[in-house]
Amino acid sequence: MSTDFIKVRQDFPVLSRVINGKTLVYLDSANTSQKPRVVIDAMTAFLQHDYAPINRSGYQMASEATDLYEGARIAVAKFINAPNANEVIFTKNATEALNLIVRTWGLANLKRGDIVVLTHMEHHANMVPWHMLVAEIGIELRFIPITPDGQLDLSTLDELLIDAKVLSFTSMSNVLGTITPAKLLCDAAHRAGAIAIVDGCQSVPHMVTDIQDMGADFLAFSSHKMCGPSGLGVLWGRQQLLESMPPYMGGGNMIADVRLDGFTCAELPAKYEAGTPPITEAIGLGAAVAYLNDVGMVNVQNHETEMASYAIDQLTKRLGDDIVIHGPTNPELRGATLSFALKNIHPHDVSQILDQSNVCVRAGHHCAKPLMRLLGVNATVRASFYLYNNHQDADSLCDALEQAREFFSV
Repeated sequence: MSTDFIKVRQDFPVLSRVINGKTLVYLDSANTSQKPRVVIDAMTAFLQHDYAPINRSGYQMASEATDLYEGARIAVAKFINAPNANEVIFTKNATEALNLIVRTWGLANLKRGDIVVLTHMEHHANMVPWHMLVAEIGIELRFIPITPDGQLDLSTLDELLIDAKVLSFTSMSNVLGTITPAKLLCDAAHRAGAIAIVDGCQSVPHMVTDIQDMGADFLAFSSHKMCGPSGLGVLWGRQQLLESMPPYMGGGNMIADVRLDGFTCAELPAKYEAGTPPITEAIGLGAAVAYLNDVGMVNVQNHETEMASYAIDQLTKRLGDDIVIHGPTNPELRGATLSFALKNIHPHDVSQILDQSNVCVRAGHHCAKPLMRLLGVNATVRASFYLYNNHQDADSLCDALEQAREFFSV
């Protein structure tokens, strides 16, 4: 069923904001997405009428809050086709989810000399925690390189995976927009006897996610990138792995019993949700999942593929040799995240000029400094489109970039 994306845009109140007489053009969704009214309303209604602690109190409102919180977990599990909702762990953010894996499974299962395979396009959140294990216990890191057009170079994948214990990779690059072959990579990891960890922050908000078909062992993603609130991440893991791992933090809610001589952990998912959780945020994510389901994730991906195609075409036509767009040129192989350089103009200067037109982009290294070095740049400008963007937004981006080029050519 097709979706009317003109009406979708109207669901996001902030997009009607006018600053200095100019309508907002929001192109920073790879950083964080805007929120539809249904998410704002769900969180507001809970805070106004239903807010109460979960799990610990027996009165009706607390029971209702618990049901809403657990209902959000069930909704997320269905959204990614998880076999069991108890495999869905709510964390502070996706960074915490990835760190949880490294600090629990990693410390319990890896030793000096063990091999972990990453890629050259990883976000710092899927690289720095592994570097910490290099320093602490002496694991070895290997990296899957990238091709000149920003895709993974899989020609030596089997060699890289020899004796590896882990393959941890992004399913979509937050810089290049590259969609990686997640199922192929997970299958290759398992053939080599390694587990597969997927950073799904950039893919889960933009396409259908079927964790059972993908074959991953762990998946991490963020609420705030998929129309939900910040302060909440999701870790999905295979039940057998989650049950075998030690707890990440100790405190209330994660225990079955505490004695003077020790403690026993609660069952999943409470084992990894110590303390008071982000209740309101989970309810917001539940509303975001319902909203995305109504739009249809196939429709979201098709819309973004078309947006990427249009934006790349217009940027290339209007700016010619003055612009370099990093990553795959084929929109079918990428998301609608475009990192680029404008000739002889620093990315931060470009973003400031664009801000004068109320065009919101991000300039910087995008938490991917190793990839920046491979690209031969210190930073890029990144314009990232989502389900609420349209051709007019891409045209406004081109207009503002032409103004920037003219300004700096004087």
